Amino acid sequence: MKILVTGGAGYIGSHVVNTLGENGHDIIVFDNLSTGHDWAVLYGKLEVGNLEDGSHLNDVINAFRPDAVMHFAASIQVEESVREPLKYYRNNVANTLNLLDAMDHNGIRNFIYSSSAAVYGIPDKLLVDEAVPLHPINPYGASKAMVETVLGDIARASDLRYIALRYFNVAGADPKTRIGQAYLDATHLITRALKTAQGDFTKLSIFGTDYPTPDGTCIRDYIHVVDLANAHLLALDYLMETKKSDIMNCGYGHGFSVREVVAAAKKVTGINFTVEEAPRRAGDPPQLVADSTKLRSMTGWQPLYDDLEFIIRTAWEWELKLKQRRRQP
Repeated sequence: MKILVTGGAGYIGSHVVNTLGENGHDIIVFDNLSTGHDWAVLYGKLEVGNLEDGSHLNDVINAFRPDAVMHFAASIQVEESVREPLKYYRNNVANTLNLLDAMDHNGIRNFIYSSSAAVYGIPDKLLVDEAVPLHPINPYGASKAMVETVLGDIARASDLRYIALRYFNVAGADPKTRIGQAYLDATHLITRALKTAQGDFTKLSIFGTDYPTPDGTCIRDYIHVVDLANAHLLALDYLMETKKSDIMNCGYGHGFSVREVVAAAKKVTGINFTVEEAPRRAGDPPQLVADSTKLRSMTGWQPLYDDLEFIIRTAWEWELKLKQRRRQP
């Protein structure tokens, strides 16, 4: 198939592009490279552009005529979204509308949307399924929920078909160390832990140690980025075959506490980096674990890398390579 991938030079998008390419698909990546990198695009053609430029976007879609669009181009940092909500609503909502408008203008009807578990806010269930009410607690989560609402409305009024995939905590890197996270200001726990092990940060903060969990720290469901990429291809196959829109959680169905992740990071790296306890951050749910029954049953998805140490090891090997890359002239 011919697939247009927005944000395909970023962390998750580049892994999906790699998996698409390895499976023989024809790809155009549309990315402004604000957080992505041209070297991360291992397959297809890179078209540098902004989603706010509707004319350019329309020209690319009209020339390429994709069978489907996968949309990853979004701002993703929760704390930044609280400080700069307008940026998040403009990029995550308004620019998605530009993309959907260009698709509609060119008769492109199949859409895979990169959503987030942040749409749930602080759920009242330990194992979160897709029926849990949406109560986002920050502009990032709200922007993702808004687009899901828009997609539902458009699909009911037209022949647009979509799958929205709600990610839980994505981590790890390409096992062949070709691509991985390359954010200059990483906020995710595993990446922060590994950068602390490397000496990029003097210490790692654990935010909150008095949660109602076995060791007092938050529990999260960590999914390897390659397993997530595979879920996208299976979701696309499901969409093309059934012509039915749906929403699916992406996670393993079990979680690890912050302390468990830190211990695993120290074991993998062999470095006893400094950790400090800090107060809770506002809005952090004690536990957020996916019920991915729908994804598994409807697409046949079976994870390959459901192993915390493997996830961290691939991320660590990538961090070492990335640091070496940045040192080169």
